[in-house]
Amino acid sequence: MPTDPADDANADPSESETANSDTGKSDAPKSEAAPSDAGSDEAAVTLPVVFRINGLAYFTVPMMAVVTIILSGTSLVWLGWTLVIPFILAWWIRHVRTVVTEDGLHAVHTFGTRDVAWTDLEGLQFPRWSAVRAVTMSGARVKLPAIGFDDLPQLSVASRGRIPDPFAIPDE
Repeated sequence: MPTDPADDANADPSESETANSDTGKSDAPKSEAAPSDAGSDEAAVTLPVVFRINGLAYFTVPMMAVVTIILSGTSLVWLGWTLVIPFILAWWIRHVRTVVTEDGLHAVHTFGTRDVAWTDLEGLQFPRWSAVRAVTMSGARVKLPAIGFDDLPQLSVASRGRIPDPFAIPDE
């Protein structure tokens, strides 16, 4: 259905940007990832900002359920335990995340959590075929689940510039 340009002019731009830009990876809308005014970054993001695994990962749960039903159907006594795997997978997708707070980065892993304070953060490392890592001043590396290279603009805004945005156009 075609829309009237006059209706678009009267619409609240923040509502349409937030609704259309939700990727499922973070609670911050993408429209905040590349603001035109550097001073509005701090006012645009409310902390904490949570980066989660994309919601499309939940499509693997029913597929895994089908596989485990077939496996347990062959021998319920020996392979019946596999029926819990889809539930564990769904829990893991929901549980693993990286939280950006006022104090630093909070990485929630499968069996533990790690905190990296902003004062202790030296930089980020992007190993090939592996998770993004926060490198501390002591040289320790902390995996940051659910963060990829494409999330750097959002991470830069959420960190209030402490992590630079490599996609940003430098001011001249």
